[in-house]
Amino acid sequence: MDIIYTSCCGLDVHKRSIQACVRHLDKRGRAKEEVRTFGTMTQDILALSQWLSDREVIHVAMESTGVYWKPIYNILEGKFDLLLVNARHVKNVPGRKTDVKDCQWLAQLLQCGLLRGSFVPDKAQRELRELTRHRTQLTHEMSAVANRIHEVLEDANIKIGAVATDILGKSCRDMIQAMIEGEESSDQTAELARGKLRSKIPQLRLALEGNITEHHRFVLKQLMDQLNYLEGQIETFSQRIEEISRPFEEAIDAVVQLPGFKRHGAENVISEIGCKMDQFPSDGHLSAWAGMCPGNNKTGGKSKSGKTNKGSRWLRGSLIQAAWAASKKKGSYFQARYKRLAARRGKKRALVAVGHSPLVAIFHLIKEKNGYDELGSDFFDRLNSKRLVPYLVKRLGNLGYEVNLVPHENTA
Repeated sequence: MDIIYTSCCGLDVHKRSIQACVRHLDKRGRAKEEVRTFGTMTQDILALSQWLSDREVIHVAMESTGVYWKPIYNILEGKFDLLLVNARHVKNVPGRKTDVKDCQWLAQLLQCGLLRGSFVPDKAQRELRELTRHRTQLTHEMSAVANRIHEVLEDANIKIGAVATDILGKSCRDMIQAMIEGEESSDQTAELARGKLRSKIPQLRLALEGNITEHHRFVLKQLMDQLNYLEGQIETFSQRIEEISRPFEEAIDAVVQLPGFKRHGAENVISEIGCKMDQFPSDGHLSAWAGMCPGNNKTGGKSKSGKTNKGSRWLRGSLIQAAWAASKKKGSYFQARYKRLAARRGKKRALVAVGHSPLVAIFHLIKEKNGYDELGSDFFDRLNSKRLVPYLVKRLGNLGYEVNLVPHENTA
């Protein structure tokens, strides 16, 4: 194999130690290796940096091991040409597995130019990504608490969820708070309904007749306090995200144009892919990286599983959530695409396919800086009009109708 770099280093990163192998060429052009072990404390990483500088290393490769690579990357960033690689792509020869062998293997692959780096965004985007992911986790925790509140109410035979769409709306929260404070009259509790829910007061009176005990009141109070705390945390994180996302504002505004996206969803997507598309040669590369397109697995001329890649679960979740909202948007291309695919492929596969469409649109919106052009719900009808018209005429004929087609004058 040809040698690309005369001096490079491979790092095998662990929780408490770093195995480093510097590989360089001697005067005769032969590869020489030097292996050392460093700790993971800040002073140890600085010593590693100095050791690499003394040996005139420019290129450094390390595996993306959990979160242990992050502090090392942060300290070495800017001093060396760093390459973060997927551990699955650099497996060593079976039967020769040690930490020293791993760092030597990384150094050898790097020196021969056989490593492909993962996408590591700049510091500003990494901070935004960490905040949006934390907010997403808090949202999941809040949903879990809401489910537990529903379970406690069901245990007390309070059927408020059978009448109200959202048991955590303003009206239902007031009712739950009244029950926590000791209100036992279902008539009085039902009168706390607001807005459209007041038209369902008779049903609410029946639903609020249960067997709520002191135990239920205690648990409900703790869960409601936890829910309020999580909502406050989400609001705090949202404010912080809005502050540091100003450099990404143009890209976020572009994403909000798409059906199914609001501010939070746009922030989540941009924090994952960034506001520049230079790292992705095409929309296909972006879709493959995100795990939103069919896998490519062919051998012997046969196509095997087309299952999507793992990709980024954070980006995938945001896109599928937006796809579900977009599938409800009347008159939109995304709704037409969802209905078209769900009928023959199922709802879950259809959502992944619909989630792929806005990702492609986002790539072009950011890269080309053009506005979003809605294709409309009749896009597929117009696309396949020459095949669709004879099909519909034939179906009407089978039903006993004689069809004469007269095109409108303004029809292209």
